Amino acid sequence: MKRTAAALSTAALLLPLSACGGSAEAGDGTTVTVTVGYQSKTINTVTAGTLLRSLGYFEKQLDALHDGHTYKVDWQDYATGAPITAQMTAGKIDIGSMGDFPLLINAARGKQLGKPTHLVSVTGYNLRGGLNTIVTAPGSQLASLADLKGKKVSTSVGSAADGTLVRALQRAGIDPNKGIEKLNQQPAVGASALSAGSADALSQFVAWPGLLAYQGKAKALYDGAQLDLPTFHGVTAREDFAKRRPAVLEAFLKAQAEATAYLNEHPVAAAESVAKATGLPAEVVYLYNGAHGISTFDPAVKPRLVDALKEDVSVLKAAKLTGDVDVDSFVDDQYVKKALGSSYAQQLAATPAPAASEVWPKGAEETRTFKTPAELLAYVAGHRDGIRAAYVPDATTGTLWFADKAVWVADGTQLLPFVTPATARTYVDAHDGARVVTYADALGRAS
Repeated sequence: MKRTAAALSTAALLLPLSACGGSAEAGDGTTVTVTVGYQSKTINTVTAGTLLRSLGYFEKQLDALHDGHTYKVDWQDYATGAPITAQMTAGKIDIGSMGDFPLLINAARGKQLGKPTHLVSVTGYNLRGGLNTIVTAPGSQLASLADLKGKKVSTSVGSAADGTLVRALQRAGIDPNKGIEKLNQQPAVGASALSAGSADALSQFVAWPGLLAYQGKAKALYDGAQLDLPTFHGVTAREDFAKRRPAVLEAFLKAQAEATAYLNEHPVAAAESVAKATGLPAEVVYLYNGAHGISTFDPAVKPRLVDALKEDVSVLKAAKLTGDVDVDSFVDDQYVKKALGSSYAQQLAATPAPAASEVWPKGAEETRTFKTPAELLAYVAGHRDGIRAAYVPDATTGTLWFADKAVWVADGTQLLPFVTPATARTYVDAHDGARVVTYADALGRAS
């Protein structure tokens, strides 16, 4: 099986219900409109949003219901999960997708307003937390988390990226509230702040870290996979909608499963499709959504992800964004179980594809996979003008990264890539004779 966090604006969650009355499910009795909220640029939700919409699978599933209704789908694109939650609790959106931390706020807000929602499936996940990354400016002298003490760090409070920042700082012995100056900013604003020098570092979720690294506007400081805590995106549905239109929700989940299968079977074509719809470089989309990308796509609601969601509650409570959240009552996988039928147990037990090195040759509709990073380097060295993108997994966390942006270590005949200087340094310190080398040097050694 192939292989998620949206920034939170608390103000958006506090929109008065009087401004958003009504019901998302509209029609003239025979025509029913189903409203789906998604985030086109949060590319770990594409199987429930951008890619699903482009493939038309949901509409086809609805057409196949033959229940006397004509269905229309209103796709509403948002930048973050917060407005989706606001619209869901106002009865304006039936189905939405967002990251794990926003999902918890979705659960809390729905219960608070007597408009309960439920997590009904998963889109993309990473079992170690590699979807979130802390980056610094290309010329920054910051080399480790310890260097962030007293610095300005941009993040989106209430997002999984903020959760990564909080936990990482705590492990480094830095008070996440007093040890840094936290700037609560939307991802695009934070990226601009980093470029302008008004922020020393940026902690964000997919696809921002990879995009900024690809553009040469940032370098990785901390790989979220070092936390070894799962992070994911999922699909949430209003309880009243699910009970009133269970067949429609099941149709959506069947369509999501089809989109997931398409992404897994045609990862390059899927990346190109998402890139066209979002304006993101296809090379960045593939970093996360590719055959061995950082994200695994699977709609099954795995117990390990549910357990991680429970652990996330304490971070949101500490930030005073929620109180207690009953995760067990929020999770409802009955609809996806029915939608997927006998294949559900198999998908529930499926594990991510093993990490691998990949090259995307120019003009190719498929990538080439290599057993070792050194083999990839040898190929790149011999085809320097024919490479669209090259990806290698971190030697310790498995997080995929651009080969030319990785930190390379030579250890005897081995050439090992790392996402960050700190993890490379940890390896070097533990292995006599190992040393950090430039990408050019690594290419030369492999050729």
